Amino acid sequence: MKSIGIIANKGKPKARVVARELLYLLEARGAKVYLEQDLAGVIGREDVAVPLYDFSKYVEILCVLGGDGTLLGIARQLAGHNLPVLGINLGTLGFLSEAEPDNLTDAVEKLLSGQYYTEERSMLTTELYRQGERLATYTAMNDIGITKGSFCRIIKCSVYSNGFYVGTFSGDGIIVSSPTGSTAYSLAAGGPIVAPNVAMLLLTPIASHSLTARPIVLASDQRLRIEVDAVHDKIGLSIDGQFGSRLEGGDEIFIEQSKHVTPLIKWTQGNFYELIRTKLQGEWE
Repeated sequence: MKSIGIIANKGKPKARVVARELLYLLEARGAKVYLEQDLAGVIGREDVAVPLYDFSKYVEILCVLGGDGTLLGIARQLAGHNLPVLGINLGTLGFLSEAEPDNLTDAVEKLLSGQYYTEERSMLTTELYRQGERLATYTAMNDIGITKGSFCRIIKCSVYSNGFYVGTFSGDGIIVSSPTGSTAYSLAAGGPIVAPNVAMLLLTPIASHSLTARPIVLASDQRLRIEVDAVHDKIGLSIDGQFGSRLEGGDEIFIEQSKHVTPLIKWTQGNFYELIRTKLQGEWE
């Protein structure tokens, strides 16, 4: 008997309705279902409530109802649990999701009959140091960004890879992304699209003030050290697009591939290029 967990972004208008329907379909097929505590309270099923961090003790698969931001947040919180995640899209793009609310019956059938694959998506880990003291540690699935506020002046960052000087970048900041994150902020900043099974780190300058500053692909075993040279207000460290920490001049940020991965559930293998065509550009001619 399959055991399935469900968590939902309750801020999405359809979240409660879809969660109830998914719960009904799974239980009707004999699956054991657990709900994240807050969601269980909202839909009146406290009998199957489980805290988020305990899901890996009870379930084999986690269904995440929401957009890409919801899935990224859950991936960060459950890093190291190695729990396969199925994204059910309640957002706009849903690039990381594999199922849609209109096809829940089909999704349930595939989950319970084992008609799926898992893609292990690499993650990033970063440490923030100030005057030699470690202030914070973060895990990201998409990217780590050093970015400025709306009215901030130019950010200047010096980048080192395994101790070797890469260069100093002046502009609106820089992004270090995983292959999964190559289709997010990095893409908007002019970075390349990278297939998710490629072992690499991607360094992308944001609105660089140098014509020679271009995205750089680095080996996945590299440890990056980024020195924030300029001292301005409103420079921030972002984690998957969410605010992480305020930065100061002289701060050092260390970034490397995490030892953790996020297993994403996919219906078919090798459908990344179809996803690019349909989600990002529509069908190519």
